[in-house]
Amino acid sequence: MLQIRLATDADFGQIWPIFHSIVAAGDTYTYPPDTDQQQAYQLWMQAPRLTFVAEEDGEILATYYIKTNQTGGGQHVCNCGYMVSPKARGRGLAKRMCEHSQEIARQLGYLAMQFNFVIASNQVAVDLWTKLGFAIVGRLPRAFLHPQRGYVDALVMYKSLAE
Repeated sequence: MLQIRLATDADFGQIWPIFHSIVAAGDTYTYPPDTDQQQAYQLWMQAPRLTFVAEEDGEILATYYIKTNQTGGGQHVCNCGYMVSPKARGRGLAKRMCEHSQEIARQLGYLAMQFNFVIASNQVAVDLWTKLGFAIVGRLPRAFLHPQRGYVDALVMYKSLAE
């Protein structure tokens, strides 16, 4: 049975292959494709406010982080990043993690969630976030250099969490 729980340092050994495969592809995240394991640990485990894993039978299949998007007057808006193992795609894990992250965000006192840089060519993500109530509130023309498609747009997506 799938469980979403807080990540521990010991989990990073299973998070790293997921992170590495996604980042090395260079088509959905702005992290350098050659990000090493130590850099990835800092980016995914230390910099965010919290990091979670989706685990089934002791195997980590996906992970996400939640962090404050801006400081000061923008600290009521959070940001999340989600990664699903290539072998676990198509099982609804991103949807479950996004729903989970919204619950956590509310518990932490956030009033909104914003995705700062959704690659427009990542249609699966754009469709999922839209289905989950996120609106495209901005388009950054040719802001991302996709390894196969060249320059593509990036989207800013936003959802109020206030009820």
